[in-house]
Amino acid sequence: MPPSLQDLVSSLKEKNGTKIVMLVADGLGGLPITPGGKTELETAKSPNLDKLAAEGTTGQHLPVAAGITNGSGPGHLALFGYDPLQFQIGRGVLEALGIGVEVGDRDVAIRGNFCTIDAEGHVTDRRAGRIASEIGAKLAQKLHDNVKIDGVEVLVKPVKEYRLVVRFRGDGLGDDVADTDPLSTGLKTLEPKAGSPGSEKTARIAAEFLRQAKEILKDDAPANFLMMRGFAKFPDIQTMEQVYGLKSVAIAVYPMYRGLAKLVGMDVVDPGQTFADQVETARKLWDKYDFFFLHYKYTDSTGEDGNFAKKVEVIEALDAELPKLKALNPDVLIVTGDHSTPSRLKSHSWHPVPLLIDAPATTRPDDVTTFGERAVAHGGLGTIKAIEIMPLAMAHALRLQKFGA
Repeated sequence: MPPSLQDLVSSLKEKNGTKIVMLVADGLGGLPITPGGKTELETAKSPNLDKLAAEGTTGQHLPVAAGITNGSGPGHLALFGYDPLQFQIGRGVLEALGIGVEVGDRDVAIRGNFCTIDAEGHVTDRRAGRIASEIGAKLAQKLHDNVKIDGVEVLVKPVKEYRLVVRFRGDGLGDDVADTDPLSTGLKTLEPKAGSPGSEKTARIAAEFLRQAKEILKDDAPANFLMMRGFAKFPDIQTMEQVYGLKSVAIAVYPMYRGLAKLVGMDVVDPGQTFADQVETARKLWDKYDFFFLHYKYTDSTGEDGNFAKKVEVIEALDAELPKLKALNPDVLIVTGDHSTPSRLKSHSWHPVPLLIDAPATTRPDDVTTFGERAVAHGGLGTIKAIEIMPLAMAHALRLQKFGA
């Protein structure tokens, strides 16, 4: 079997003192609300992003492949240089790691969403009205204290707002179990069905958990039930330091992205609550790390809410903080997203994601002077796969030896 791109890059890695910053504006790409209009990114007043685009090189990337709509897990793994088709990692593990829940070889971790169901069991709100985190914590504890299943240890922990983690620990558990989220209101939640014989036991346990949970939560409207997503076991994966020789740190607020970072061996630190806090954290840690991953969630959540104007606003807020990040003088600064989340669609989409690489010592400038979907489609990077971004970052950081004689 020929070596992968990641294997090749790993074989060529060399260490030096250069710094790489990867800023991921989650769900960055968008669409016009009306055909022919401007996208959210094109509408936003973003002079600092435009300046970086003019100084650096731009393009767009495909997180997985043309036409494929991806989740945040595969999208981020691809940005870190891990082929998402090779490393298919369930969201449960990522969510669990993000809140410090251990996932061992006898465990299956599951991401849960509290939801609202009516008397007939139809979902009326997939996020239970975005309940406050303190309410979600009480309900998670209620489930943890009361769900009892013979032969398995059940752990339930809150994540944030309506999100929670469920971990089953026992012998013979597989993770090939379908999600129970129907992905739309007006439908009943789905049964947890095994996709292979090795996961039948997990599916039965999940079904019993949900049966008990429905009874336990029946009087707790709006969060009177839950849906299970991303059944996952811990994968065998090399760390960023093993692959790239980079001592890496994640400065991310949301648990899932902290979990992704832990999965690939990044240190995870307290980022504060705002993007300004995240940049300040990077400044304080500047001498300790080679690679800095900063995650900005709000471009995604506003897109999923279908709020075009708010997505424009949060792009502008991000742009306003960029001079502080640029002032750290990274040798390579990457700005992109893990997927597109157009407000028009209220969901992730398959559209290519805007990308810029600013590396003052090594960038070959193109003719693009603004950072928007139309402009970067003509940029010097062209349309590349997301897994090619880390090799470019390593090259611009002068951290790759020559290949061959």
